Amino acid sequence: MEYDCIVIGRGPAGIQAAIYAVRAGLSVGVVGRDAGALAKTELIENYFGFENPISGAALMKAGQAQAARLGVTFYEEEVTSAGWGSAGLYVRFAETTLDAKTVIVATGMPRKKPAIAGIEQFEGNGVSYCAVCDAFFYKQKQVAVVGTGKYAVSEAAELAPFAGQITMLSNGRPFTEPLPDSIPLIEEKIAGISGDEDGRVKAVTFASGSQLMLDGLFIAEGTASALDFATKLGLDVQDNAISIDKQCCTNLPGIFACGDCTGGLLQIAKAVGEGAAAGMSAAAYVKELKGESLQQTQWH
Repeated sequence: MEYDCIVIGRGPAGIQAAIYAVRAGLSVGVVGRDAGALAKTELIENYFGFENPISGAALMKAGQAQAARLGVTFYEEEVTSAGWGSAGLYVRFAETTLDAKTVIVATGMPRKKPAIAGIEQFEGNGVSYCAVCDAFFYKQKQVAVVGTGKYAVSEAAELAPFAGQITMLSNGRPFTEPLPDSIPLIEEKIAGISGDEDGRVKAVTFASGSQLMLDGLFIAEGTASALDFATKLGLDVQDNAISIDKQCCTNLPGIFACGDCTGGLLQIAKAVGEGAAAGMSAAAYVKELKGESLQQTQWH
């Protein structure tokens, strides 16, 4: 099957790109196994248009329903490869190959997870990967940051105006950056995370058996690249991020990128903004291929 545009990634950037592309008259398919980190976010309070906090899962469900109503086709599969074939670009997953005139890469940037027992169980229930996103919810609470370098110190600084107490946990490794006197450092290996009767984080347990009681645990061990297939496509990748211009064009014609995979601020607002730009750029590219005009396209 062939689409005018295939979006790789089912997060906010990918769905926003799909919405703009389909409203411009393109046939659009979105391929992604899950909605990424956003789907595990417990509450979002800094995104435009919501008087009350909304969960990441609810926001993503609404976005996907909106895109589907407009005619976007979704494939809840993991992309195994992408490249050029005899018919142009293709995206492959499971036993299926889809051909496309354009591809938008919106794979996100999965956070690096330390090997700590219970970490996935408590994601969105006390375990967070974004202090900017979630610090507000820990006013005068006891929190800890897991990390060893500048990124961990930066996350602690984001938490400082809100949290009652911050503890740095290096998880058995040497800590490489200076810390404020107000933030104690525990270098012992973390054995696991335990929760309360409501399923929220209650404590971390160390290898010695001792515990640190807390309300929130922030993981700050950097990000892990999910861009192997982007490299195979021949995209320019710098510092584990796809290089784009202001229109979200990559170094290769017909391939666009948006969201966390392009680096910079890891925020929903930034992701959907780039998604809109990528969708518009993909539409312009396809219309040019077909010898059509974008002048009559209704973007809003």
